[in-house]
Amino acid sequence: PVGAVTVGLDGRQLTEMGLMAAGEARVRIFSDDGVCVADPLVMRRALEYAAGLGVLIAQHAEDPRLTVGAVAHEGPTAARLGLAGWPRAAEESIVVRDALLARDAGARVHICHASTAGTVELLAWAKQQGIAITAEVTPHHLMLDDSRLASYDGRNRVNPPLREASDVAALRRALADGVIDCVATDHAPHAEQEKCCEFAAARPGMLGLQTALSVVVETMVTSGLLDWRGVATVMSENPARIAGLDDQGRPLEVGEPANLVVVDPLARWTVEGTELASRSDNTPYETMTLPGTVTATLLRGRITARDGKAVTRADRR
Repeated sequence: PVGAVTVGLDGRQLTEMGLMAAGEARVRIFSDDGVCVADPLVMRRALEYAAGLGVLIAQHAEDPRLTVGAVAHEGPTAARLGLAGWPRAAEESIVVRDALLARDAGARVHICHASTAGTVELLAWAKQQGIAITAEVTPHHLMLDDSRLASYDGRNRVNPPLREASDVAALRRALADGVIDCVATDHAPHAEQEKCCEFAAARPGMLGLQTALSVVVETMVTSGLLDWRGVATVMSENPARIAGLDDQGRPLEVGEPANLVVVDPLARWTVEGTELASRSDNTPYETMTLPGTVTATLLRGRITARDGKAVTRADRR
Protein backbone atom coordinates (compact mmCIF):
# COMPACT_ATOMS: atom_id res chain seq x y z
CA PRO A 1 0.00 0.00 0.00
CA VAL A 2 0.96 3.63 -0.53
CA GLY A 3 0.22 6.15 2.20
CA ALA A 4 -0.57 9.82 1.70
CA VAL A 5 2.07 12.41 2.56
CA THR A 6 -0.43 15.11 3.54
CA VAL A 7 -3.93 14.97 5.01
CA GLY A 8 -6.51 14.97 2.24
CA LEU A 9 -3.69 15.38 -0.31
CA ASP A 10 -3.98 19.12 0.31
CA GLY A 11 -0.25 19.71 0.72
CA ARG A 12 -0.48 21.44 4.09
CA GLN A 13 -0.47 19.04 7.05
CA LEU A 14 1.59 15.86 7.21
CA THR A 15 -0.17 12.57 7.84
CA GLU A 16 0.74 10.15 10.61
CA MET A 17 3.34 8.42 8.47
CA GLY A 18 4.90 6.80 11.51
CA LEU A 19 1.67 5.05 12.46
CA MET A 20 1.14 3.82 8.90
CA ALA A 21 4.71 2.55 8.68
CA ALA A 22 4.49 0.74 12.01
CA GLY A 23 0.95 -0.57 11.55
CA GLU A 24 -0.31 -3.79 10.06
CA ALA A 25 -0.10 -2.40 6.52
CA ARG A 26 3.63 -1.68 6.95
CA VAL A 27 3.50 1.20 4.49
CA ARG A 28 6.92 1.78 2.89
CA ILE A 29 6.03 4.42 0.25
CA PHE A 30 4.27 7.73 0.78
CA SER A 31 2.90 9.91 -1.99
CA ASP A 32 0.17 12.42 -2.68
CA ASP A 33 -0.43 10.53 -5.93
CA GLY A 34 -1.07 12.93 -8.82
CA VAL A 35 -0.83 16.01 -6.60
CA CYS A 36 2.54 17.64 -6.04
CA VAL A 37 3.66 18.42 -2.50
CA ALA A 38 4.33 21.94 -3.70
CA ASP A 39 5.14 23.76 -0.46
CA PRO A 40 8.93 23.41 0.03
CA LEU A 41 8.70 23.52 3.82
CA VAL A 42 6.07 20.77 3.92
CA MET A 43 8.16 18.66 1.55
CA ARG A 44 11.27 19.25 3.65
CA ARG A 45 9.47 18.13 6.80
CA ALA A 46 8.06 15.09 4.99
CA LEU A 47 11.54 14.04 3.87
CA GLU A 48 12.94 14.52 7.36
CA TYR A 49 10.10 12.42 8.79
CA ALA A 50 10.63 9.75 6.12
CA ALA A 51 14.38 9.61 6.76
CA GLY A 52 13.77 8.74 10.39
CA LEU A 53 11.30 6.02 9.43
CA GLY A 54 13.38 4.56 6.60
CA VAL A 55 10.54 5.01 4.11
CA LEU A 56 10.33 6.57 0.65
CA ILE A 57 8.62 9.75 -0.54
CA ALA A 58 7.35 9.55 -4.13
CA GLN A 59 6.70 12.91 -5.75
CA HIS A 60 4.51 13.99 -8.67
CA ALA A 61 6.87 16.72 -9.87
CA GLU A 62 4.70 19.63 -10.95
CA ASP A 63 4.79 23.19 -9.70
CA PRO A 64 1.06 23.97 -9.88
CA ARG A 65 1.71 27.69 -10.23
CA LEU A 66 3.25 26.98 -13.64
CA THR A 67 0.49 24.70 -14.92
CA VAL A 68 -2.70 26.65 -14.24
CA GLY A 69 -5.11 25.72 -17.04
CA ALA A 70 -2.44 23.71 -18.87
CA VAL A 71 -3.56 20.68 -20.89
CA ALA A 72 -0.65 19.97 -23.26
CA HIS A 73 3.13 20.27 -23.52
CA GLU A 74 4.19 23.87 -23.99
CA GLY A 75 5.69 23.99 -27.47
CA PRO A 76 4.98 24.60 -31.15
CA THR A 77 2.29 21.91 -31.35
CA ALA A 78 0.22 23.29 -28.46
CA ALA A 79 0.61 26.83 -29.79
CA ARG A 80 -0.58 25.80 -33.25
CA LEU A 81 -3.56 23.90 -31.82
CA GLY A 82 -4.54 26.62 -29.37
CA LEU A 83 -3.97 24.44 -26.29
CA ALA A 84 -2.72 25.89 -23.01
CA GLY A 85 0.89 24.83 -22.49
CA TRP A 86 2.54 22.93 -19.63
CA PRO A 87 6.22 23.95 -19.48
CA ARG A 88 9.07 21.55 -18.83
CA ALA A 89 10.19 23.85 -16.01
CA ALA A 90 7.09 22.95 -13.99
CA GLU A 91 8.52 19.45 -13.60
CA GLU A 92 12.22 20.21 -13.57
CA SER A 93 12.04 22.90 -10.88
CA ILE A 94 10.45 20.43 -8.45
CA VAL A 95 12.92 17.67 -9.34
CA VAL A 96 15.96 19.80 -8.50
CA ARG A 97 14.31 21.26 -5.39
CA ASP A 98 13.41 17.86 -4.00
CA ALA A 99 16.82 16.41 -4.83
CA LEU A 100 18.42 19.12 -2.71
CA LEU A 101 15.89 18.68 0.10
CA ALA A 102 16.45 14.90 0.10
CA ARG A 103 20.21 15.45 0.22
CA ASP A 104 19.96 17.70 3.25
CA ALA A 105 17.47 15.42 5.03
CA GLY A 106 19.38 12.22 4.28
CA ALA A 107 16.16 10.86 2.80
CA ARG A 108 15.14 8.87 -0.26
CA VAL A 109 12.96 10.52 -2.88
CA HIS A 110 11.38 8.98 -5.96
CA ILE A 111 10.32 11.02 -8.99
CA CYS A 112 7.14 9.71 -10.59
CA HIS A 113 6.61 9.69 -14.37
CA ALA A 114 9.64 11.66 -15.52
CA SER A 115 8.81 13.27 -18.85
CA THR A 116 11.50 15.72 -19.99
CA ALA A 117 15.08 15.69 -21.20
CA GLY A 118 15.86 18.32 -18.56
CA THR A 119 14.63 16.00 -15.81
CA VAL A 120 17.00 13.34 -17.14
CA GLU A 121 19.93 15.76 -16.84
CA LEU A 122 18.93 16.70 -13.30
CA LEU A 123 18.57 13.06 -12.24
CA ALA A 124 22.01 12.25 -13.63
CA TRP A 125 23.51 15.19 -11.74
CA ALA A 126 21.78 14.24 -8.48
CA LYS A 127 22.95 10.64 -8.69
CA GLN A 128 26.51 11.80 -9.37
CA GLN A 129 26.28 13.81 -6.14
CA GLY A 130 25.29 10.68 -4.22
CA ILE A 131 21.74 11.86 -3.56
CA ALA A 132 19.34 8.98 -2.85
CA ILE A 133 17.01 9.70 -5.76
CA THR A 134 15.23 7.25 -8.05
CA ALA A 135 12.84 7.80 -10.92
CA GLU A 136 10.35 6.09 -13.17
CA VAL A 137 9.09 6.59 -16.70
CA THR A 138 5.74 5.51 -18.11
CA PRO A 139 5.34 3.38 -21.24
CA HIS A 140 3.45 6.19 -22.96
CA HIS A 141 6.24 8.70 -22.38
CA LEU A 142 8.64 6.18 -23.92
CA MET A 143 6.55 5.77 -27.05
CA LEU A 144 4.28 8.74 -27.75
CA ASP A 145 4.97 12.42 -28.38
CA ASP A 146 2.89 15.55 -28.70
CA SER A 147 2.42 15.17 -32.46
CA ARG A 148 -0.53 12.95 -31.52
CA LEU A 149 -2.42 15.96 -30.20
CA ALA A 150 -3.27 17.14 -33.72
CA SER A 151 -6.36 14.90 -33.64
CA TYR A 152 -7.63 16.55 -30.43
CA ASP A 153 -8.34 12.99 -29.21
CA GLY A 154 -8.98 13.12 -25.47
CA ARG A 155 -7.32 9.73 -25.05
CA ASN A 156 -3.99 11.51 -25.52
CA ARG A 157 -4.46 13.88 -22.60
CA VAL A 158 -2.29 12.85 -19.66
CA ASN A 159 -0.36 14.44 -16.78
CA PRO A 160 2.48 15.10 -17.25
CA PRO A 161 1.69 15.69 -20.92
CA LEU A 162 3.16 13.91 -23.91
CA ARG A 163 6.33 15.82 -24.74
CA GLU A 164 8.39 16.33 -27.90
CA ALA A 165 10.28 13.61 -29.79
CA SER A 166 13.58 14.84 -28.32
CA ASP A 167 12.25 14.23 -24.81
CA VAL A 168 11.12 10.73 -25.78
CA ALA A 169 14.60 9.92 -27.08
CA ALA A 170 16.22 11.24 -23.89
CA LEU A 171 13.89 9.18 -21.69
CA ARG A 172 14.67 6.00 -23.61
CA ARG A 173 18.41 6.55 -23.31
CA ALA A 174 18.08 7.38 -19.60
CA LEU A 175 16.20 4.14 -18.94
CA ALA A 176 18.85 2.17 -20.81
CA ASP A 177 21.68 3.91 -18.95
CA GLY A 178 20.12 3.55 -15.49
CA VAL A 179 19.56 7.26 -14.94
CA ILE A 180 15.86 6.36 -14.82
CA ASP A 181 15.47 3.26 -12.68
CA CYS A 182 12.20 1.67 -13.68
CA VAL A 183 8.99 1.64 -15.69
CA ALA A 184 5.66 2.38 -14.00
CA THR A 185 2.38 2.38 -15.89
CA ASP A 186 0.49 5.25 -14.21
CA HIS A 187 -2.53 3.18 -15.30
CA ALA A 188 -5.65 5.38 -15.29
CA PRO A 189 -8.87 3.80 -16.57
CA HIS A 190 -11.46 6.50 -17.15
CA ALA A 191 -15.02 6.18 -18.40
CA GLU A 192 -15.68 6.77 -22.09
CA GLN A 193 -17.55 10.02 -21.48
CA GLU A 194 -14.55 11.35 -19.55
CA LYS A 195 -12.19 10.84 -22.50
CA CYS A 196 -14.32 11.09 -25.65
CA CYS A 197 -14.97 14.80 -25.35
CA GLU A 198 -13.32 18.15 -26.04
CA PHE A 199 -9.57 17.72 -25.44
CA ALA A 200 -9.30 20.37 -22.74
CA ALA A 201 -12.27 18.86 -20.89
CA ALA A 202 -10.99 15.28 -21.06
CA ARG A 203 -9.87 13.76 -17.79
CA PRO A 204 -6.08 13.24 -17.85
CA GLY A 205 -4.79 9.68 -17.84
CA MET A 206 -4.68 6.60 -20.02
CA LEU A 207 -4.56 2.83 -19.84
CA GLY A 208 -1.09 1.41 -19.44
CA LEU A 209 -1.10 -1.87 -17.55
CA GLN A 210 -1.87 -4.60 -20.08
CA THR A 211 0.15 -2.96 -22.86
CA ALA A 212 3.16 -2.02 -20.70
CA LEU A 213 5.43 -4.94 -21.53
CA SER A 214 4.75 -4.73 -25.26
CA VAL A 215 5.41 -0.99 -25.36
CA VAL A 216 8.70 -1.43 -23.50
CA VAL A 217 9.70 -4.20 -25.89
CA GLU A 218 8.82 -2.04 -28.90
CA THR A 219 10.65 1.05 -27.65
CA MET A 220 13.61 -0.49 -25.84
CA VAL A 221 14.28 -4.05 -27.06
CA THR A 222 13.42 -3.70 -30.74
CA SER A 223 15.58 -0.57 -30.83
CA GLY A 224 18.51 -2.39 -29.21
CA LEU A 225 18.60 -0.16 -26.12
CA LEU A 226 17.79 -3.01 -23.72
CA ASP A 227 17.93 -6.79 -23.82
CA TRP A 228 15.39 -9.01 -22.11
CA ARG A 229 17.52 -9.12 -18.97
CA GLY A 230 17.30 -5.35 -18.89
CA VAL A 231 13.53 -5.51 -19.26
CA ALA A 232 13.33 -7.72 -16.17
CA THR A 233 15.49 -5.23 -14.31
CA VAL A 234 13.42 -2.12 -15.07
CA MET A 235 10.00 -3.77 -14.86
CA SER A 236 10.49 -6.19 -11.96
CA GLU A 237 13.72 -6.04 -9.98
CA ASN A 238 14.15 -2.29 -9.64
CA PRO A 239 10.49 -1.53 -8.85
CA ALA A 240 10.56 -4.19 -6.13
CA ARG A 241 13.80 -2.83 -4.71
CA ILE A 242 12.55 0.77 -4.67
CA ALA A 243 9.25 -0.24 -3.06
CA GLY A 244 10.87 -2.56 -0.52
CA LEU A 245 8.92 -5.60 -1.73
CA ASP A 246 11.19 -8.42 -0.62
CA ASP A 247 9.17 -11.22 -2.24
CA GLN A 248 9.03 -9.57 -5.67
CA GLY A 249 11.68 -9.19 -8.37
CA ARG A 250 13.49 -12.28 -7.10
CA PRO A 251 15.79 -14.57 -9.13
CA LEU A 252 14.45 -17.68 -10.87
CA GLU A 253 15.87 -20.19 -8.42
CA VAL A 254 14.64 -23.12 -6.37
CA GLY A 255 13.20 -21.88 -3.10
CA GLU A 256 12.44 -18.38 -4.36
CA PRO A 257 8.83 -17.09 -4.45
CA ALA A 258 7.11 -18.25 -7.65
CA ASN A 259 5.91 -14.79 -8.66
CA LEU A 260 6.38 -15.00 -12.41
CA VAL A 261 5.38 -13.57 -15.76
CA VAL A 262 5.51 -15.94 -18.73
CA VAL A 263 6.13 -14.13 -22.01
CA ASP A 264 6.04 -15.12 -25.67
CA PRO A 265 8.69 -12.77 -27.11
CA LEU A 266 7.97 -13.69 -30.74
CA ALA A 267 4.21 -13.14 -30.72
CA ARG A 268 2.62 -9.92 -31.98
CA TRP A 269 -0.84 -8.65 -31.20
CA THR A 270 -3.12 -5.80 -32.21
CA VAL A 271 -4.46 -3.61 -29.42
CA GLU A 272 -8.24 -3.38 -29.16
CA GLY A 273 -9.46 -1.37 -26.22
CA THR A 274 -12.67 -3.33 -25.89
CA GLU A 275 -10.68 -6.56 -25.44
CA LEU A 276 -8.45 -5.27 -22.65
CA ALA A 277 -9.07 -6.48 -19.10
CA SER A 278 -9.80 -3.02 -17.72
CA ARG A 279 -12.79 -1.08 -16.46
CA SER A 280 -12.47 1.15 -19.55
CA ASP A 281 -10.95 1.15 -23.02
CA ASN A 282 -9.18 4.54 -23.16
CA THR A 283 -5.97 3.15 -24.64
CA PRO A 284 -3.79 5.41 -26.80
CA TYR A 285 -2.51 2.34 -28.64
CA GLU A 286 -5.80 1.41 -30.32
CA THR A 287 -5.16 -0.62 -33.55
CA MET A 288 -1.37 -0.64 -32.99
CA THR A 289 0.39 -3.97 -33.50
CA LEU A 290 2.89 -4.57 -30.71
CA PRO A 291 5.47 -7.28 -29.96
CA GLY A 292 5.49 -9.67 -27.02
CA THR A 293 2.52 -11.19 -25.25
CA VAL A 294 2.06 -12.21 -21.63
CA THR A 295 0.80 -15.79 -21.77
CA ALA A 296 0.48 -16.28 -18.01
CA THR A 297 1.17 -14.71 -14.62
CA LEU A 298 1.75 -16.56 -11.37
CA LEU A 299 1.52 -15.33 -7.79
CA ARG A 300 2.98 -17.59 -5.11
CA GLY A 301 2.90 -20.46 -7.56
CA ARG A 302 -0.75 -20.02 -8.57
CA ILE A 303 -1.74 -19.01 -12.09
CA THR A 304 -3.57 -15.68 -11.84
CA ALA A 305 -3.94 -14.89 -15.55
CA ARG A 306 -3.71 -16.86 -18.77
CA ASP A 307 -3.78 -15.48 -22.32
CA GLY A 308 -4.94 -12.06 -21.20
CA LYS A 309 -7.77 -13.33 -18.99
CA ALA A 310 -7.87 -13.38 -15.21
CA VAL A 311 -7.95 -16.83 -13.61
CA THR A 312 -10.16 -16.97 -10.52
CA ARG A 313 -10.13 -19.47 -7.69
CA ALA A 314 -13.15 -21.15 -9.25
CA ASP A 315 -11.23 -21.55 -12.52
CA ARG A 316 -8.41 -23.34 -10.70
CA ARG A 317 -10.71 -25.94 -9.13
